[in-house]
Amino acid sequence: MRTGALWLLLLQLQLSFLSRYISAENDRSSIEASYEGFSDEVVRNEVPDLCQSPIYCQGELLKTIQLAAIYRDSKTFVGLYQKQDQNITLANFEKLMEKTKRKPSKMEIKQFIDDNFDDKDELYNATLKDWRANPSLMRRIRDPVYRQWVSDLNYIWKALARHMTSDVKKFPDRYSLIYVDNTFIIPGGRFKEFYYWDSFWVIEGLLLCDMHDTTRGLIENFLSMVSTYGFVPNGGRIYYLMRSQPPLLIPMMDKYYEVTKDWDFVDRNLAILEKEFSYWQNYKTVTVHKNGLQYKMARYVCRSAGPRPESFREDYVLAENISEPVKRQAFYNNVKAGAETGWDFSARWFVDAKGEPSLDLADITTEDIIPVDLNAFLEQNARTLARYNRKKNNFKKMKYYTSVAKEYRRGIDEVLWNEVDGIWYDWDNKHHKPRRLFYATNLTPLYTLSYNPAKASLYGKKATNYLQARGIENFEGGVPASLDNSSQQWDYPNAWPPLQSIVVQGLRQTNYLPAQDLAKELAKTWLQSNYLGFSQTKKMFEK
Repeated sequence: MRTGALWLLLLQLQLSFLSRYISAENDRSSIEASYEGFSDEVVRNEVPDLCQSPIYCQGELLKTIQLAAIYRDSKTFVGLYQKQDQNITLANFEKLMEKTKRKPSKMEIKQFIDDNFDDKDELYNATLKDWRANPSLMRRIRDPVYRQWVSDLNYIWKALARHMTSDVKKFPDRYSLIYVDNTFIIPGGRFKEFYYWDSFWVIEGLLLCDMHDTTRGLIENFLSMVSTYGFVPNGGRIYYLMRSQPPLLIPMMDKYYEVTKDWDFVDRNLAILEKEFSYWQNYKTVTVHKNGLQYKMARYVCRSAGPRPESFREDYVLAENISEPVKRQAFYNNVKAGAETGWDFSARWFVDAKGEPSLDLADITTEDIIPVDLNAFLEQNARTLARYNRKKNNFKKMKYYTSVAKEYRRGIDEVLWNEVDGIWYDWDNKHHKPRRLFYATNLTPLYTLSYNPAKASLYGKKATNYLQARGIENFEGGVPASLDNSSQQWDYPNAWPPLQSIVVQGLRQTNYLPAQDLAKELAKTWLQSNYLGFSQTKKMFEK
């Protein structure tokens, strides 16, 4: 077998979109919540909250139904379809509230839902016209066992491809789905919509399976959302319009261009890519102070009232013991920002009042953390936009994006890089210090090439030493998200496919032989672990 081919396939094909056939519910219990406020730094502009639906986003109807606990999972209600126009639904709800003096029983609420909502299937299985049983990649895999595994994975595309019914486009207010024209890939299980950062690795897998048209369709869906909303939301529901996810639309386009050489598609949509980048620049950047110097860097931040609609009851219970409204809302904002990171949730975002690491979700302070991966992704995005504008001979824009990339690089080099440990660390912007803890994303600058290329071998050596000193190569299930045993799903011992891709490919790109050898060993461990699970269950697991 050719190991390189397997890295590209099985570190890009086995991703979270294949994983949620078995999707564990997060059972959350009430906790003693405390919050000490967030840093004095503010975003350059107030983050817009475009989630305004009085049914699916905010308001008395949503709160009444979600707190009644009709469903075990709060996500169930906000996925229901309204049987009639929104104004009729709201009028019927007001009649119920007047009749019951605004204290309806659980049975009355359930009857209201039955009368006004339905679990209508707004999606149908899509036909993938560019799907082939034997994509060209199959010829590169010599091992017959792994070749059969790849064949089995390739068939799963057909099981997860969806298209929206015309009814969603005709009656948008009756659905929480955001309408898109093209076919998309869903995770499966309780997740019946597409997700932003998942889709980057979905696209890598589609391209490896020669599905160029499907890939372009997915990218067009995201481009349409940027055109409409100014950014790509967390996922394909209107209640996700309060936040985004790691900014990977530009890398999606670049992967597509790298494989297809379809410059016309890039050129036609370059302004939209620039619009999304501006969203992150305008709303997600903050000033960082270190050693008397200032840096413009990015963090995750959300501003919208109340709990997350899809986890309303769960968030509400967590915040019950926060008596001050301002602090309670700050907690909700940090929870939403935590979801925006893609790491929902992890002790990576938990810092106690003294600035020390915490394992308690009550201490979530996402907005105070300057993440390594986010800043590396944005540095890469700026570099890519500079390259595209150079190809168009737009040298003014090329110089602008080059300067932005350099600004991010400066922060990555001088704020996030830790010379003592030889790795990049998230920065605690409230307490003005590095978060000297292992997270797989500490290696993201290797993956995005956000460093001086003349130092590639040096960074490869230091990263290898860093990983080996922590015994990361000894974990049988793959590189763990963290070493924090917090019980959160993005912490130890869970290993996630995108993080394996970041670590393995980041090490491989350094051209430092020991780093490449370590990458190979980590890839083998991951493949063996996943193959074992698949061979026993015929399913892929998300982590």
